[in-house]
Amino acid sequence: MHEIEPHYNWLQYYDTSQDERSPYYEKEYNYNQYSETIYGYYIDPAWDSFGSETLYIKILFADYDQGFVVLEFIGEWNDTLHNDIMFLKRNLIEHLSLQGINKFILIGENIFNFHGSDDLYYEEWFEEVEDGWIAAVNFPDFIKQEFERYKLDVYINMGGTLQIPQWRTLHPARFFELVKALIQRRLN
Repeated sequence: MHEIEPHYNWLQYYDTSQDERSPYYEKEYNYNQYSETIYGYYIDPAWDSFGSETLYIKILFADYDQGFVVLEFIGEWNDTLHNDIMFLKRNLIEHLSLQGINKFILIGENIFNFHGSDDLYYEEWFEEVEDGWIAAVNFPDFIKQEFERYKLDVYINMGGTLQIPQWRTLHPARFFELVKALIQRRLN
């Protein structure tokens, strides 16, 4: 797991540690020391903690004028034992929402497992985005099935056209426009 890095090609456009509005502003990354683990396996130091024991994140890009953020995840999303959605909602999403973010793109390629619970935090998040949306891009099929089993797909757009394997080759603004167009087609 220590070899899985967050997408780094967009650092030329956005660096969360340089963004005064980011919860990770002025965070110093020590790329020579691996200290964070998921179930005893070290992860790359570029991943950020938001309070979960098993799920880490990287803010890949934020555009406050257009109100969107791209979040990449790694680990096990465990609402049953660790209430990961509560930590995500309270420690990260609420901070970003206060900065004007109401469109959330979640990259889920490196989510290895999901354990669901109730949908209260998902419902709260969905209601708070008002004119925005939450899109899950490239979530593995078995993770999507678990989200559907817990009826979380009511709150998070996922599957189908939101499987975008070439997303890393796109400029962040172009990626956002693509996801936005796909979401608007679904809503119409």
